[in-house]
Amino acid sequence: MDTANVILEAKGLTKRFGEVIALNEVSLQIRTGEIQGLIGENGSGKSTVSSIIYGIHSPSAGEMLLKGKPYAPKSPLDARGHHISMIVQEKDTIDMLSVAENIFLGDEGRFRRGAFISVKEMYQEAEMALRKVGLPQLDAARPVGELDFETRKLIEIAKALYYKPELMIVDETTTALSHDGRMKIYEIMRQLKAEGKAVLFISHDLPELMEVCDSLTVLKDGELVTTIPKEEFSEGTIKRAMVGRTLAGNLYRTDYGNRLTDQVAVSVDHVSTEVLKNISFSLHNGEILGIGGLSGSGMHEIGKVLAGHIPAREGTVKVFGEKLQGIAHALKLKVGYISKDRDVETLILNESIQDNLTISAWSMLKKGKFFILPRDEKKFARVQIDHLKIKCSSGAQLVRELSGGNKQKVSFSKLIGNKSKIMILDSPTRGVDIGVKTTMYELINNLKHQGHAILIISEELPELIGMCDRILVLKNGRITGEVKRHKNLKDVDVIDFMI
Repeated sequence: MDTANVILEAKGLTKRFGEVIALNEVSLQIRTGEIQGLIGENGSGKSTVSSIIYGIHSPSAGEMLLKGKPYAPKSPLDARGHHISMIVQEKDTIDMLSVAENIFLGDEGRFRRGAFISVKEMYQEAEMALRKVGLPQLDAARPVGELDFETRKLIEIAKALYYKPELMIVDETTTALSHDGRMKIYEIMRQLKAEGKAVLFISHDLPELMEVCDSLTVLKDGELVTTIPKEEFSEGTIKRAMVGRTLAGNLYRTDYGNRLTDQVAVSVDHVSTEVLKNISFSLHNGEILGIGGLSGSGMHEIGKVLAGHIPAREGTVKVFGEKLQGIAHALKLKVGYISKDRDVETLILNESIQDNLTISAWSMLKKGKFFILPRDEKKFARVQIDHLKIKCSSGAQLVRELSGGNKQKVSFSKLIGNKSKIMILDSPTRGVDIGVKTTMYELINNLKHQGHAILIISEELPELIGMCDRILVLKNGRITGEVKRHKNLKDVDVIDFMI
């Protein structure tokens, strides 16, 4: 086997989580001067491979070689000491800590001067790291909890680059970024490649992988399928390797000419918040309404307002004619919400799948005023798990152990199990593979035809154009345009209202 330029080699990596085999004897090589893609359906083992390389998990069997020498990191800090950095798919910052404290978490000792930590030096180093990712004005002393999702991801990238990685692992990060953020991380990956470093890039976006990567390794059900060189890239070949079959048909809806009903589920009347400015629109039963815009446009705030998470400073939100009064009231009115930041605002990662599914349905499960029978909870959870085919060992498995796609299935199941009539879906297919996307889109379309009112907030224009009856476009907190569904609708028709 040719080992020229191999920086990291994995041999027979196996990982078990209880009875679940997440990885089964996977062997691969990562070479310097290359961007190697890693792809597979949710639950295929991609994040498990990266977490073992980065020291988050230890393998149940197998070994790794780094530059030809045995490598078995005990922690992410240990991995960074070997010049391996990783940007994880979900949130990897702590809200109450400052930007600088997050960047150097676990490594504060480098700033120890006698008995004290030099906070001044820490802030100066953090500011240097932030400049490399286009955040020169960000105050390193500011608590991360005050920042938006994209800025937090850029802080994580700054942290990864600070440790001068010879191998950078990028796990699904681009799905959380705006266009500008994506361009920045592509630039960083290509610069690392030019410097003779290595990049392992995990993504579900085939055009993105085919554009950026030099080779592509495919996993399925925890096993290695193949590694495809760039000259053999084609969407058909990659999809067949991923799912073991040819995917036919269109991901999105194929119907057109939808007419809105007169039944208004949500009416937003001249609403303003710190970000939104005089927003008015209605969402009808049986409608899929899309919200699009660039980063900072205010589109994600709309979801939080409709779910009762952010109060309107001015104006009103009415749900079935009743003025919305906050989160508890929204739940009572059967408003379901999936946040873009699902791991923080939608799911409880350290609780079981069953607990996550039943927590929003207690009012339906309780006997009398106070009692819920364990058997009823278990049966309720099993129905939801079976309905969306959530891949898990049992309802008792912790949500944090699931793949990104299965986490999102749990999020959807919470809404369905609670019999939500209005569904606010922020980035509903972020970080999920093409098979799960197909399932989600079919589910959304079925819910529409059952009369549910659905709001999709997305930075993916093909998703909005492919699924929505109408699209509202935001810019600087204001609605700048509305486009209706038709066969010839193009990206440019929507982009014109964004910029």
